[in-house]
Parts: sequence; C-alpha cells; structure tokens
Amino acid sequence: MSSGYNEQDLSADARNVHRALASFQEELEAIDYYNQRADRTDDAALKAILLHNRDEEIEHATMLHEYLRRRVSTFDAAMKQYLFTTKPVTEIEAGGASPASDLGIASLKAKAD
Repeated sequence: MSSGYNEQDLSADARNVHRALASFQEELEAIDYYNQRADRTDDAALKAILLHNRDEEIEHATMLHEYLRRRVSTFDAAMKQYLFTTKPVTEIEAGGASPASDLGIASLKAKAD
C-alpha cells in the first residue's frame, strides 16, 4: 500500500480510512519484523525486548482495526461474523453468504426476476 492516494479530491473520511489502513499495514509489518528477530536471537535479554516490542505493535494494530470497524460498516459486519468464533473460519460462510460478499447483488437480481 502506498502512502499516497490513488484518487484525487477524496473526502475527509476516505483520507482518514486510508491513513488507518496504511498505519495498520505498517504495524503488521513491524509485528512480523520483531517476531522474526525474536525467533532467531539466542540472547534471552534481547529476545524479551523484541517480544515486548512485538506485543506493543499488536496493541497498536488492534487499535487501528477497531477504528476501521467503527468507520467502515463492511469491516464491522465481517468482524462480527468471523472473530471470536469456534468454527473453523473456512466453514463460517457455509451457513450463508458473508454480509460483505453480497454487495446488494442478490437484491438487484430479485428485482430483475
């Protein structure tokens, strides 16, 4: 994801969502970096610091995820469907279409019939 915009004259909401998404991606990359470094070091003190830093980045990513859930209804619907469940995530959609996947197409098809 680029730090720049793909389109011009975006609304303030679209710019803020872009900022959150870009920051979310950066936090996920930082989590991965710290996790890899912690996995490879044989220095216990350094490993503890790296894991601490990784966990801080997880907190930041989670905060951004929640921001996105509150601002983008599709995130909210998908998170309600998939998070904190016990079924294998690949089986959750089997009970019906994902709230995010319909995009109103089914209702358009019904009107056409």
